[in-house]
Amino acid sequence: MSQLVAVLVLTAFAGSAVAAVDASTSKTITDAIHKLVPAAKVESIDKSPLPGMYTVVASGQVVYVSGDGKYLMQGSLYDLAQRRDLTSARMDSVRKAALAKLPASKHLEFAPKDPKYRVTVFTDLDCGYCRKLHSHIAEYNKDGIAVDYLFFPRTGIGSPSYDKAGSVWCAADRKNAFTEAKLGQNPKPAKCDNPVASEFQLGQKLGVSGTPTIIAKDGSVIGGYLTPAQMLQQLQAVDARVNAKEAQGG
Repeated sequence: MSQLVAVLVLTAFAGSAVAAVDASTSKTITDAIHKLVPAAKVESIDKSPLPGMYTVVASGQVVYVSGDGKYLMQGSLYDLAQRRDLTSARMDSVRKAALAKLPASKHLEFAPKDPKYRVTVFTDLDCGYCRKLHSHIAEYNKDGIAVDYLFFPRTGIGSPSYDKAGSVWCAADRKNAFTEAKLGQNPKPAKCDNPVASEFQLGQKLGVSGTPTIIAKDGSVIGGYLTPAQMLQQLQAVDARVNAKEAQGG
């Protein structure tokens, strides 16, 4: 429970949407969450497969709360018949919906002419494995994979990594400045309107806790660092899973 409280506090941010249940139950559950963690932001409340329990997305976490607000469960809920992790599936849908709303102009895109696959990668310019990932960018693109980068400076807003990300975004040649930063070169300091803070906050909302975090088209997290071969394999598996679900009418 202490871990849950810490996560909810660290990832709390403005803006919430509570729907799918009656107003009285929503208020009871929201009040219960706020009594536990006053700074938490409840994103959504839906009925769960468990009688009397509701699925709550709060500050990038999925928990289950009773309709009377007396009980809270943290952990994965499995559908044994379908052998499916319902908790992970809920977060996948949250990530997919949130990223779909993000304008393409807010991505830093490295893509082949006609990509077969597309991933979103939350990245930190000073992260070793993020740098290793970007060193393979030509190979990812050769395999038909487009990479949309979003900034997630792990040390937070106002840190040196945060300022560096802003300078990269504001550079005359943004992609070149990004690649040079990944090689360890400090970008020329620059300021302009940039999406670094909003992308960092989005990452917190989506449960990002480290970098790189790679998200596929279905909203699933397919890895941290992946070699080109591993990423292609993961994306082929995602396509197969999505196609099977669509064939079943899911």
